[in-house]
Amino acid sequence: MSENIYHSYQEAGLPGSPLILALHGTGGDEHQFTGLVRNILPDAGLVAPRGDVLENGANRFFRRTGEGVYDMKDLAYRTDRMLSFVEGVRADHPGRPLYAFGYSNGANILAAMLFKRPKLFDRAALLHPLIPWVPDPQPGLAGMPVLIGIGLNDPISPLPLSRRLIDWFIAQGAKVEVETASQGHQLHQAEINGLARLLRADTAAETRT
Repeated sequence: MSENIYHSYQEAGLPGSPLILALHGTGGDEHQFTGLVRNILPDAGLVAPRGDVLENGANRFFRRTGEGVYDMKDLAYRTDRMLSFVEGVRADHPGRPLYAFGYSNGANILAAMLFKRPKLFDRAALLHPLIPWVPDPQPGLAGMPVLIGIGLNDPISPLPLSRRLIDWFIAQGAKVEVETASQGHQLHQAEINGLARLLRADTAAETRT
C-alpha cells in the first residue's frame, strides 16, 4: 500500500475524479499544497507525501551535497522509492487519471520519475525545477501535457538550465506549456494559473495507464 512507504496526506475525493500527486519543496511538508489543490479541484483525490530526507531539519525528497549539486546515487534510490509509492497509489485507485505536480525539490523528484516511468502519469507540472544534467531520450513522454513554471530571475534554478529542460521535453514530443514571470524562485501567479488549467482540462479522452 502507498501509505506504508511515505508519511503522507491522502484524501480519496469523489469516485471518477482525478488523483493529484502534490510534491512539496525543500522545507515543506505534506500540507504545503492541500489548500491550493482544494481551490483548483475540490472533488479530486489528493496524495501528498512528505520527503523522507532531512537537510538541517528541512524535509527533502533526496540528498544533495551543495546548492544544485545532487547526490546522484541517492537520487536514483529515492526515485525508485517514490515510483513504488506512485505504483501503490495507482493500485489503490484503479482507472482514475493521475496528475502530478511538484515545486522546487518536489519538481526535481517528479522530473526524475518522468525520465524513468512517464506512463505512470497522465499530466505533470514542474514548478521551478533544477535538472543539472541532460536526461536520456524518453519516448514515453510523447503526447503528455507538461507544464513548466520558471522565474526569469531565479537564483536557484538558472534560466539557461530551465530552457534546456524545456527544449528536452519538447524534443520528446510532450505537449509543453511554459509559464514565466520576472520573479525568483517563489511560485508566481502565472504558473498557478497554468497549473489550474492543466488540472481542470477535460479528462474524457485520457487512457494512459
